Amino acid sequence: MAGKGLKSLSEAMNGLRIAAAQPCRALSSARPSPWISRRSMATEAPVANITRSVDEPWQPISSVPVTIYSFPTLEPRALESWSPKHLHLPLRRDILHLAVVYEGDKTRQGTACAKTRWEVHGSHRKMGPQKGSGRARRGSKQSPLLRGGGKSHGPRPRDFSTKLNRKVYDLAWRTALSYRYRRGELIVAEDGLELPLPDDFLQLAELGRLGNELEDSFVRKYIKQIMEGLAWGKANGRTTFITGDRRPNLFTGMEAAGEDGRAMELEDVDVKDLLETGRIVIERSALKEMIKKHQSDLVTRVAIKGLTSKTPPTGQLIAV
Repeated sequence: MAGKGLKSLSEAMNGLRIAAAQPCRALSSARPSPWISRRSMATEAPVANITRSVDEPWQPISSVPVTIYSFPTLEPRALESWSPKHLHLPLRRDILHLAVVYEGDKTRQGTACAKTRWEVHGSHRKMGPQKGSGRARRGSKQSPLLRGGGKSHGPRPRDFSTKLNRKVYDLAWRTALSYRYRRGELIVAEDGLELPLPDDFLQLAELGRLGNELEDSFVRKYIKQIMEGLAWGKANGRTTFITGDRRPNLFTGMEAAGEDGRAMELEDVDVKDLLETGRIVIERSALKEMIKKHQSDLVTRVAIKGLTSKTPPTGQLIAV
């Protein structure tokens, strides 16, 4: 039986060799399908596109245009050129998260304090004998087990602030400004950003003919009209005004109409404030000061002989 099996196997192999030597008429006469590519790999890119992408040099952005507007007419006044390292950085959510957490931990007061058994008022005399009374062993009345006693393992005053590299924190500032700029939500206004109130209202207010309630209601309605006309109000995400100093009309007006936005001085602004509202309206001088204050990662502290460390320029005037 084993010999017959081997003989049949050899006959079958010989038949396959003969069939492979003869050409198949059906396959030889058939034409290739038009949708079948002649290339070895279907994902291979055309040669022309590859040579075009290699031949063209990479030209990064060298400057960022910034338009300076007047408030509240939003009339263009000047055009400036800023460095892309200031206002055109890629979005880094991890760095922004680190900065916001760092600011939140730094602003925590940490004043919570619970009295221990040694701080509760009263005598520390033992309330009963240790043995013989038939009751549980009891110490002083300041024991945490008794009502009115001290707190065991309660909160104590402490510092919640954490550490963050200054270069990372400064990069987060410029990343937030770049995020606003790329979305068209960073509006740079002329210096002296102030809310122009009507002359008739100012004259009546100086004469004292208007009460405090009437003045607040008029300013609130006036600001709401301006914010609705510019599409900067509550329905459009609110607006944050940033100035170098406190502007009386603007700050009091935004306090009266707080649902439409807010006004802040440059010293009170954090990274979180740049990311909260729908848009940022900032003075040119305030933006320049903010950039100069937060660019430590662009300056090297290593002194090299014959080389000077320079930071990118902030706001070069192009046209007026």
